[in-house]
Amino acid sequence: MIKRMPNITTKDWTGNSKTTFSIIGASSHSEKQRELNDYYATDPKAMELLLEQERFYHHVWEPACGEGHLSEVLVKHGYDVHSSDIVDRGYGDGCVDFLLYNKRNIDVDIITNPPYKYAVEFVRHALDIVGRGHKVAMFLKLTFLEGQKRRALFKNTPPKIIYVSSKRILCAPNGDFGLVKSSAVAYAWFVWEKGFTGDPIVKWIN
Repeated sequence: MIKRMPNITTKDWTGNSKTTFSIIGASSHSEKQRELNDYYATDPKAMELLLEQERFYHHVWEPACGEGHLSEVLVKHGYDVHSSDIVDRGYGDGCVDFLLYNKRNIDVDIITNPPYKYAVEFVRHALDIVGRGHKVAMFLKLTFLEGQKRRALFKNTPPKIIYVSSKRILCAPNGDFGLVKSSAVAYAWFVWEKGFTGDPIVKWIN
């Protein structure tokens, strides 16, 4: 179970039905604030592609759910999904700053498109709080493979598999897909399994 916690936010996020879980909180934000919280909604097709390749534990936490684009696909496929976000966008079980959640060995898999500004922190924290053998799947830019900071992450906690989308998948600022006709950004699903050691497998999807 996921521990209840207050709606506390310490980071600057500016940048690019009830389940068995419950996190309480409420928030009121203007449309401009929504744009400023690194909110880029993911085309639900991305989740469909992942589920064609991977099976997850029945209980899933989507901690950056936005308006539920990924969560709804998981629900449709029969998963028990706890959805939360740092901003109340009218979907999910409440507001919570994922990076402040401090219970360990929780019995869930975590799947999300994290705010890219804090992607490394999201990966590390997710792996820290899930129980051994649980999966963490993050939808990230392919360029996440670059950089010294991320090299250390991959060395210490390598992903088990990376699914590269050979076709571009859309991510819409502020969830408005009507404004996005194409994408110049390549994405991949990075899937970790807590306790895994070894070299990642790379596959191509889409």
